[in-house]
Amino acid sequence: MTAVLDNGGLAREIPRVTATNFPRPPMLHNNALMDALFRNLTRFFALLVFSLLAAIMVSLLYGSSLSLEKFGASFLWSAEWNPVTEEFGALVPIVGTLVTSFIALAIAIPVSFGIAVFLTELSPTWLRRPLGTAIEMLAAIPSIIYGMWGLFIFAPLFQQYAQPFLAKTLGNIPGAGMLFSGVPMGIGMLAASLILAIMVIPFITAVMRDVCELVPAMLKESAYALGSTTWEVVSRVVLPFTKVGVIGGIMLGLGRALGETMAVTFVIGNAHQLSLSLFAPGNSIASALANEFTEAVGDIYTSALIELGLILFVITTVVLACSKLLLLQLAKREGTTT
Repeated sequence: MTAVLDNGGLAREIPRVTATNFPRPPMLHNNALMDALFRNLTRFFALLVFSLLAAIMVSLLYGSSLSLEKFGASFLWSAEWNPVTEEFGALVPIVGTLVTSFIALAIAIPVSFGIAVFLTELSPTWLRRPLGTAIEMLAAIPSIIYGMWGLFIFAPLFQQYAQPFLAKTLGNIPGAGMLFSGVPMGIGMLAASLILAIMVIPFITAVMRDVCELVPAMLKESAYALGSTTWEVVSRVVLPFTKVGVIGGIMLGLGRALGETMAVTFVIGNAHQLSLSLFAPGNSIASALANEFTEAVGDIYTSALIELGLILFVITTVVLACSKLLLLQLAKREGTTT
């Protein structure tokens, strides 16, 4: 006990607070149980993702077993696709998927980077929000709308104006001219690539814009204070700081382009034939599956289509794995330089 004087001058004793009589906060006796439950639940969710991927892989392998057994590895480089004779090859859809995707990226990457730089560095404040909202709305448009617009609006204009111009200009270049030769039809590999580019631009732009906004303002202001131009700030400050996020956005757009179905189906021509001309119709894995899966008659036909799905799954996995390795190399290089 401790004696103190109150306001009237009288001595009053108050109890001394010790470790034995200090009130303890209420303790939850089931903390260990809840922690174990939460840990195991999150572990289950993580393992569920790998289980789903494994299940998809196993189901594709099982469904394509007949095609794998009959055609073997020659399925990859055979251009034959004849349901009557049950002779199938995946070369045309593989080439169509890769060509349209990479042409779309070659167009979309510089356009997306330019839009992102304009939004973050050059755009006036009153225009920044409406333009950003418009880009987000483009990303929300269903792919079938892009396909219908491409077939009924874009393809006739492309046939009438763009293809003749490309044939007269780029078609006269030695070596590269064969890519822009042939009869202008509006639809074809190049038309599908352009529609894909329009579709992936909003996704890549959104990611690039977000990562560009993460650049510390002090870095850019310091560069401007040293006399740097806007291009020098973008190329030497913004781009090196955001290159990991930029590559991630590009890989996101590539994944969207590889698996796109309906928009490509409308404008690619859906022809199982190989041609050096980008004006010629072609096919992709996704469009072949969309067009022919409901019409497949016979076990071999169905198994060949499922094997196409397996090939698309493997291509997407390889692309994502390569992008992950690239990001790891960039992070390792930055760690060694710093």
